[in-house]
Amino acid sequence: MADIHERTMRFLNDHCISADYIDIDTYCRAFLQEMEKGLQEEPDGSLAMIPTYTSADAHIKAGDKVIVLDAGGTNFRVALVTFDTNLHPIISHYSKTGMPGVKRPVSAQEFFSTLADGVQPLIDESDYIGFCFSYAAKITEERDGIPIVFSKEIKAPEVIGMPVGKSLLAELERRGCDVSKKKVAVLNDTVATLLAGVATQYPGDYSGFIGFILGTGTNTAYVECNENILSLKHLEKGSQIINVESGNYDLAVGPLDEEFLLKTKDPSVYHFEKMISGAYLGAFSHHVILKAIKEGILSSSFAQRFATLETLDTTRMSNYLEMPLNTTYDLVTCITNEEDGTALYLILDSIIRRAAKLTALNLSATVLKSKAGTNPRQPVLINADGTTFYKTEKLEFYTRLYLDEFLQKKHRRYAKIVQIDNSPIIGAAVAPLV
Repeated sequence: MADIHERTMRFLNDHCISADYIDIDTYCRAFLQEMEKGLQEEPDGSLAMIPTYTSADAHIKAGDKVIVLDAGGTNFRVALVTFDTNLHPIISHYSKTGMPGVKRPVSAQEFFSTLADGVQPLIDESDYIGFCFSYAAKITEERDGIPIVFSKEIKAPEVIGMPVGKSLLAELERRGCDVSKKKVAVLNDTVATLLAGVATQYPGDYSGFIGFILGTGTNTAYVECNENILSLKHLEKGSQIINVESGNYDLAVGPLDEEFLLKTKDPSVYHFEKMISGAYLGAFSHHVILKAIKEGILSSSFAQRFATLETLDTTRMSNYLEMPLNTTYDLVTCITNEEDGTALYLILDSIIRRAAKLTALNLSATVLKSKAGTNPRQPVLINADGTTFYKTEKLEFYTRLYLDEFLQKKHRRYAKIVQIDNSPIIGAAVAPLV
């Protein structure tokens, strides 16, 4: 058993898959440099650092009501959020339908008509509308959103380039609704995740807020001083939330990573996302296992059984680490001897460790850039959302471990990770109130 352990670890080291390959200090400095590049008057770097014109300084009062729209993936949600006497958000009038453009192409008129159908029954409840729009969009200074491209199989080409907030109000006005006092704030899901942390926690207990998503993809948002956003020199003093677009961080990768990236859509972009997110971890594991078979780390009997499996997804990869003796899992059925079982566990565990270390450097760089978290009694609140982060075996555990070692013990900066249910809806409710 000692021999297979040594051979497997040598294989992982040779192909830069071991977490030891990631020098978190070096990568964190590089991440911070990319953040700085994105804030320049002429941004130049792999991180977009998109200004949102949205502050994290919420002015929530007891009794405030906000109509919330959540357009994400293939679902469209509408709700009314009311803040009670303790300023806790209460969700009511919740409804969910399919996003227009999923089943068939739709015109701009049909697209906004469908959105208006959801909003109109609540239109008299509030003058505030928060719109969580989880597609690539430019946020204007008026906090409207202009779609750049639709992902997730949405087919609404006429909507590209149209301000979604203004267009929604125009459709409601066409129907006879009085929209003269309506205030719409458009934001993406990562920014909403940050604002959900602001809404559901006591700001006095925290020195800063970060929104983090690690699911199918990944992204991060934090609060930046306006004076540091050199592309927006006209802004007054203060701060606003920056959408980092952290999944596109361009980092040096190993030879197996390069091979894998060439198999993905748009191989030259979103390297960071492709190394840590749920859409890719399983498929990358499959690629590494095939290499381990080729180099004799895994046996021919394992290879024969593995050849019958479909390409791994992250759930099936994670299942092996969770219960490596459960024969209802297809990877377990590939094991015919203890050496293969050990080697496979070490390979998958190393991939998760590396993903966790990269996640920790992302969060560490964001905390360090925010200048917050210097007092352990007032840490930065990181609202982390996404099934990959919480459901992938050991990913959250290892991330917290690396954060403790690097951010807290080395840099003496303090952060607290929380998970807040319904973050897109709650965060969108806060946006018009800031």
